[in-house]
Amino acid sequence: MKKITILIPVYNDWESLVKLLDEINLVIQDIKEFSFNCIIVDDASSIKFTSIKLPKNITSLKIIHMKENRGHARCNAYGIKYMSETNEFDYLILMDGDGEDRPVEIKDLIKKISSNQSSSVVAKRIKRSEGFFFQTLYQLHKALVLIFTGKNINFGNYSCIINRDVKILSEKASLWSSFSGSFKKHIKNFNEINSIRGLRYFGPSKMSLYNLGIHSLAIIAVFKKEVFLRSTLLIICLSYLSLKINMMAIIAQILLVMFNLLIYLISLRENENELNNSSLNKENSIDITH
Repeated sequence: MKKITILIPVYNDWESLVKLLDEINLVIQDIKEFSFNCIIVDDASSIKFTSIKLPKNITSLKIIHMKENRGHARCNAYGIKYMSETNEFDYLILMDGDGEDRPVEIKDLIKKISSNQSSSVVAKRIKRSEGFFFQTLYQLHKALVLIFTGKNINFGNYSCIINRDVKILSEKASLWSSFSGSFKKHIKNFNEINSIRGLRYFGPSKMSLYNLGIHSLAIIAVFKKEVFLRSTLLIICLSYLSLKINMMAIIAQILLVMFNLLIYLISLRENENELNNSSLNKENSIDITH
């Protein structure tokens, strides 16, 4: 029987986690070809959980408590690194713990992975549930990524990754900063399912505009060489145009230089040493079994 581990980062939102586990339990109850266990990475929550009952169809649950809060991306990075070292799985599903990654789509991920067991699967966003303002910013983000990297990155963390690809990602410094950027850069062959972004179980999104901006720039920074090359070509073209347009072209050149400086600074978040030593931030873990 193939083993699937579901990796879920959590910060304070234990109520959502309990609901998510219950929904996962219902979704997988008829799937007999795989065994399921979950790993929860607690990003140094200030609200401590009291107890979690292990759902019937989930074989085991491990909760790993971290000492310091390092953010969602680095929780995922630590979890991927941890799984690459334990090697006790065939497939790793990444999903958020707040309900926005819909558990019902686990069936689609498994169906796709079963049809081609040698390729990972990502959940391509075809519809989002956020308001007009956020969706406008999201489209702007996708446009910037496409213009400066040449890549169409239309997926987030929600994915089902084969064992081999987990090991590949766990060795890349860029994973410490951006999962989707790292995946797009280093995993050449993968499949997709169509995915609809779900609604949060409880409360509004906790992602600020600042964090959204950092998230977007971190994805672009994974491809910094492509960004610098494309920007250089644009600056050369604008230098020619500045002879005719003058001030507008000069302003555009200045903005491009500033953008590249920002991308360089964001790329410093990619840290292979911190990724390799991320286990030092582990405080303790709790295993829950039937």
